[in-house]
Amino acid sequence: MKKIIHSANSRGFADHGWLLSRHTFSFANYYNPDRMGFGKLRVLNDDIVAPGMGFGTHPHDNMEIVSIPITGGLRHKDSMESEQIIKSGEVQCMSAGSGITHSEYNVSASGEVNFLQIWVLPKEHDIEPRYAQRHYDLKAQKNQFLTVVSPDKESKDALWINQDAWFSLATLEEGRTLKYKTHDRQPAVYVFLISGKITIDGETLNERDAMAITDLTAIEIAGNKEADILLIETSL
Repeated sequence: MKKIIHSANSRGFADHGWLLSRHTFSFANYYNPDRMGFGKLRVLNDDIVAPGMGFGTHPHDNMEIVSIPITGGLRHKDSMESEQIIKSGEVQCMSAGSGITHSEYNVSASGEVNFLQIWVLPKEHDIEPRYAQRHYDLKAQKNQFLTVVSPDKESKDALWINQDAWFSLATLEEGRTLKYKTHDRQPAVYVFLISGKITIDGETLNERDAMAITDLTAIEIAGNKEADILLIETSL
């Protein structure tokens, strides 16, 4: 197993007043030649949006975009005539494909929203744009990974993504262990710790730390303190 730790305080940071954003990989005005992505994972932004504020209508194309609210909710509206509210406990997956425009605003007039904005490079270009979202109850399924995004169009549980990529979420209790078996022959696995404290291969991760892992077929994660974990697997 080869691994690189990305500590929470090593991320890029931008303060736009209405938006506080921490960038795991190079994004906008944050540039780090050693952080240009990992496997097919290109962007992982940890965003806090002020009450009533948000991202005005803007375009995307040929990118797979996954949003995971941690607290609060976002109102989504796009050129495919999708208009939804996505909130904590839900996952949104959008294929920008041949081109879309969309906007996202904090639905609350009094509280902040914190969400993960994740971009994955597409497998096929210029496909028809697509939008989906789904609720997942992680607290009812503790100590196991729940696949929330996958390349399987026929999946009844996971949202489809236009890439060989798997997003898994788990709540791991203190003192328990969790195993993940990879799908790809040459996997690039990115473990992002949303909250809590875990150990992987002798390395301890705290809240918002992450680990980029290659040369593996499986991972064992130990819970040092109850933890919420996001694991993203793509090919190298």
